[in-house]
Amino acid sequence: MAHVFRPHAYRALVIGASGGIGSAVADELHSDPYCLELVRLSRRIDGFDVTNEESVAEAAERTSGELHLIFCATGGLTIDGVGPEKSLKQITPDAMMQQFALNALGTALVLKHFSAKLCRQEPAVMAFLSARLGSIGDNRLGGWISYRASKAALNQIVRTASVEIGRTHPKAAVVTLHPGTVATQLTDGYAAGRNRMAPDESARAMLGLLGQLQPNDTGHFFAYDGSSIEW
Repeated sequence: MAHVFRPHAYRALVIGASGGIGSAVADELHSDPYCLELVRLSRRIDGFDVTNEESVAEAAERTSGELHLIFCATGGLTIDGVGPEKSLKQITPDAMMQQFALNALGTALVLKHFSAKLCRQEPAVMAFLSARLGSIGDNRLGGWISYRASKAALNQIVRTASVEIGRTHPKAAVVTLHPGTVATQLTDGYAAGRNRMAPDESARAMLGLLGQLQPNDTGHFFAYDGSSIEW
């Protein structure tokens, strides 16, 4: 795999480390001899709830030392059995608010409590899983309103936070990532007729990209293959 900060040793945190993509990212980092320490957080591992500020704050407090990489792989498409809407008539307030809680609010809470953990004097990266469907400029098919809107909100939250973080962490890059169409539980039932990447393939591609980022890449939206995605 491409080492994230080769040839420098680094410390990493993966949030959402029990999900399909998050676990693949964590496993890739664990196998990297340059990764001196890896912290994994997820609801399944330790009850970490990205939508609960107390849970996020406590996890941040438990995380000691500075981190070179924070990778947030949380997110949801079907929540409590409710999938994406196919039309305006299918919008329900509860389902929409759950999408925003997980995809947007969770991102904001991670930024609020974990951004201070980034290294200040060495290169550092904070990356958040988004989705190409969160691109407003790329939306030509419609549908999936709550999911699209929550991911667009995630993008704006990260973009805005990157400006503030850049003032205190000039060597850091804060970005959003589209992982591709990955063979995980999230895409089961929605990817008929489409090729899906294995989670480890997506993880390697994204980590390779992150290892090449420069501070002037902060606030950008990238696909797994390194191409830029319009907002």
